[in-house]
Amino acid sequence: MKKTLIAAMASTILAGSVLTATAEEIKIGVLLGFTGALESLVADMGPGAELAIKEISDSGLFLDGTTVKAIRGDTTCTDAAIATAAAEKLVTADGVKAIVGGDCSGVTGAALQNVARPNGIVMISPSATSPGLTTAEDDGLFFRTAPSDARQGKIVADILMGKGVKKIALTYTNNDYGKGLSDSIEANFKAAGGTVTIKSAHEDGKGDYSAEVGALAAAGGDVLVVAGYLDQGGKGIIQSAIDTGAFETFYLPDGMVGDALPAAIGEDLNGSYGAAPGTDSPGAAKFAKMATAAGFKAGPFAPESYDAAALILLAMQAAGSSESSKLKDKVFMVANAPGEKIYPGELSKALKILSDGGDIDYEGGSAVELIGPGESAGNYREIAIENGKLITVGYR
Repeated sequence: MKKTLIAAMASTILAGSVLTATAEEIKIGVLLGFTGALESLVADMGPGAELAIKEISDSGLFLDGTTVKAIRGDTTCTDAAIATAAAEKLVTADGVKAIVGGDCSGVTGAALQNVARPNGIVMISPSATSPGLTTAEDDGLFFRTAPSDARQGKIVADILMGKGVKKIALTYTNNDYGKGLSDSIEANFKAAGGTVTIKSAHEDGKGDYSAEVGALAAAGGDVLVVAGYLDQGGKGIIQSAIDTGAFETFYLPDGMVGDALPAAIGEDLNGSYGAAPGTDSPGAAKFAKMATAAGFKAGPFAPESYDAAALILLAMQAAGSSESSKLKDKVFMVANAPGEKIYPGELSKALKILSDGGDIDYEGGSAVELIGPGESAGNYREIAIENGKLITVGYR
């Protein structure tokens, strides 16, 4: 009887240890600018990534029942030192296995080179769009669910030319994102037959942009293109231009597209327009419903954030491992054809297919299709400002 009891106890202890090992929690970093130049967008992006993580963790189908936890890190969008420190903490102190992020291009590049590469950690950014990241050394660890600004430059030129705009003044935030995007806009607009009267940088965090706007006004143009951030210098440039009567119409690239800008500027922004990554795919509609139910908006880059987190975890499932060294080789496989199409809310189905040895073609909320060095082929939502509100007028 005593031996039987001891054996039973040993069996119970062994079972408990197996359960603990199987159910060991995996941590995923969510490295975004929760404060700073894009915080109004990140307010939806962070929950977007965390929604996919929760969906997979709650399924009970991920890596034999392993749960997943999101750990946030703040890039501030613009401070490379702070972003690097946040990424370092996620990897060395928190023990994350992969990272959703960063958000802005400069801080993303810094985190990639200073933390992700030395530690062999996969990063999938939902919003870093600098063309410079396309050719950055990454050891196969870096991917993007947002398209490069090399494509956005052509979208900007096409929209402007379609509206009969022949001359533009162009200002950009003085960092990797702004420089890369402004170069792409200038090249594409000139190639289409347009004239760029001036291309000048502005710094974020200033209280007065009258000097910058004065130079832009002196050069002239039918439209002022503001390649900046809606919670920072870009907003300041627009407000100063309106206050001085320098420009009436503004083109808003992706970093300027969000409800916070018309809310801050008011009716004077009516008639302005722009574009940001977005699609009218079935997945976009599904994600919008899920976001509303979860208490946040399916705003710019929120679907891409959900997709970045989903791709990381689905690649882990395909690899049968949470290690970045193994999952990095499965990202393209789960993102692209062949396989069964997977949309938001269908991650449990994807996990089951992968565990059974099948193939998936992850469409997600942003119609994911990875090309080249692991970045999205890209779809854009064209917007306009009417009656103080941001509205969708088409897709490209």
